[in-house]
Amino acid sequence: MSTPQLEFKGYGLTDPTVWTKLDLVSYQPKTFEPEDVELYITHCGVCGSDVHTLTQGWGGCRIPTIPGHEIIGKVTRVGSAVTEFKAGDRVGVGAQIGCCGKCKPCKTGYENYCQSMVDTYNSVYPDGVVTQGGYSTAIRANQLFVFKIPDALESLDAASMLCAGLTVFSPLKVNGAGPGKKVGVLGIGGLGHYAVLFAKAMGAEVYAFTHSPSKKEDVKKMGADVIVDTGDKDFFSAYAGELDIIISTVNSFSEDKPLKNYLRMLGVYGKFVNVGLPNENLPTLHAFDLLPNGCAISGSHIGSKEDCMDMLKIAAEKGVKPWIQQVPMSQYKTALEAVEAGTVRYRYVLTQDIVKYD
Repeated sequence: MSTPQLEFKGYGLTDPTVWTKLDLVSYQPKTFEPEDVELYITHCGVCGSDVHTLTQGWGGCRIPTIPGHEIIGKVTRVGSAVTEFKAGDRVGVGAQIGCCGKCKPCKTGYENYCQSMVDTYNSVYPDGVVTQGGYSTAIRANQLFVFKIPDALESLDAASMLCAGLTVFSPLKVNGAGPGKKVGVLGIGGLGHYAVLFAKAMGAEVYAFTHSPSKKEDVKKMGADVIVDTGDKDFFSAYAGELDIIISTVNSFSEDKPLKNYLRMLGVYGKFVNVGLPNENLPTLHAFDLLPNGCAISGSHIGSKEDCMDMLKIAAEKGVKPWIQQVPMSQYKTALEAVEAGTVRYRYVLTQDIVKYD
């Protein structure tokens, strides 16, 4: 195939007071190195992280910031040390795009916990180049953070797996979700719907917890075995000690539902894994709340390359099909506003229409 001449430009935040207005800007790409892969972008998912960043909910961001870290595209060239990819391959890039390669996590396959990690956007490479994300035409990344997309997965479906899917798949895998396990999913949004889909694909019995009556039928179609209405004041009582794992994807906790109510649903040594990232603090907890079942509370940060490849393999083999709404990249505002309002069902994916490469 002929290699297209890439243009590096995308939709970036230039005025922090108007977070839904992104201007088309040119940007300096990553300095190309021997282990790098360059790709032109065809699709990019819209993540809750994009909204948190653009609204400054997690603190100020660089100007300009081009969001987007659920990227699908085709390889245009590879560095001299790259062995896994070649021009023309369909690949993805997720929420992390760099690491030190020297620390203990990096050397033991946990590069997603590197203390010097580089995020795909709103971050800086060691040489000072600012990272820009996937609401754009092209990107460069170290081969460790590039993932070959199986032929059985459509680009539209694979895109949002690279952050949302991986964020829930990794803790499910790490904590042993599978046949004979009962998994609770708190919050049925972009992350939660993936948690239901993957827990079911892994063979677990799935309990979906939602306060939204309008989502009950959706969750049933996704494969949940039990659907629990958290609007019921004592929703947790009937499930005391039942669950092995709870994946919490919620963006806020209400004061009338203390964390101990959720922990009571775990069996002995059960795991409560928080992957939602609300702007506010988590609810308070008393030390005694951990004693009745010896449960553990943990977090999880995206996933490693090994996790991602395992996820894509299972998705391809089990036919995992996310619920996607698609719009052209130029209509990013529609997607961002829907994600911020919580009306998306259940992930938005942008189709790159800035430059036509195919």
